[in-house]
Amino acid sequence: MKAILVNPDKSLSWSDVPNPVIGDEDVLVEIHCAALNRADLMQRDGDYPPPPGCPEWMGLEIAGVIVEMGKTAAEKSNYKLGDKVCALLGGGGYAEYVSVKYDMLMPIPKGRTLAEASAMPEAYATAYLNLFIEGKAKAGDTLLMNAGASGLASVVIPMAKAFGLRVITTVLSDEIAEKIKPLGADIVVNTTKENIADVLKAQLEAGTPVDIAIDCLGGSFMGSCLPYLAHGARWIMIAALAGRITEIDLKNIYVRNVRIIGSTLRSRTPEFKAELLKMLVDNVWPKVEAGMMKPSIYKVLPIQQAEEAHDILMRGENVGKVVLNVK
Repeated sequence: MKAILVNPDKSLSWSDVPNPVIGDEDVLVEIHCAALNRADLMQRDGDYPPPPGCPEWMGLEIAGVIVEMGKTAAEKSNYKLGDKVCALLGGGGYAEYVSVKYDMLMPIPKGRTLAEASAMPEAYATAYLNLFIEGKAKAGDTLLMNAGASGLASVVIPMAKAFGLRVITTVLSDEIAEKIKPLGADIVVNTTKENIADVLKAQLEAGTPVDIAIDCLGGSFMGSCLPYLAHGARWIMIAALAGRITEIDLKNIYVRNVRIIGSTLRSRTPEFKAELLKMLVDNVWPKVEAGMMKPSIYKVLPIQQAEEAHDILMRGENVGKVVLNVK
């Protein structure tokens, strides 16, 4: 089969690789679509290696068709040959086929396309993990979701709204603010015009402070925001695209009982991920099928144009997910 490999000069090529081998608990999926994540860019640069046992090529979420099943997978799961599924991977999605343990599969929500479904497993699992497991979100809470134009924000914001949260998000221009209006955020802050810390201070003084923050930026502004959160707030760090260093008033942390939580999905155990995916199907898929939220697709490109797709993410031009079409 073919897969996208990273060449020594960091360029990408659609190259021949060995076919996947499936075990008793595995399912072979013919990949139709694979969605991009920023983790792919990190892996391409050598900063985010796949877990042991995963293929060396990138790709954390896919959608496709089951073409082969191991004996235990057929016995223990409700899936059958020919079923359309989406899957959360440790890696290996930029390819024609992938071997997946049966409990990493999810049915495609009714009414969603394969391209849309491919954009759901990693992003929706990450959103649910950080909102409800790490963030302990409940209806009426206020969420700060930084980088409102990111692929993750395109999932987190509608998911938070569907579960009754109030949402503040940040962007870098009025043009981007206009583009993300359909996501439904209550307050969109253009950080080239307003200081987000000043906005959070005003929210605190108005009695509507932030209870949960999901932050992929970090940098100096992170520490400046912490004094203006709700008592007991959770600030969840998932990346540090704006810088790894910040200054924090530690007294504020313990006096206000603020929790700073580091969180990644890829490092979790397979057992944790399987349980998380079950929660998604039970709690989120019905809202997707009811039209309360849906994946936001920015562009679909052929798999052979993976380098162009990566460039879109690196330039930060996308509002929503970029998807590679394999079939």
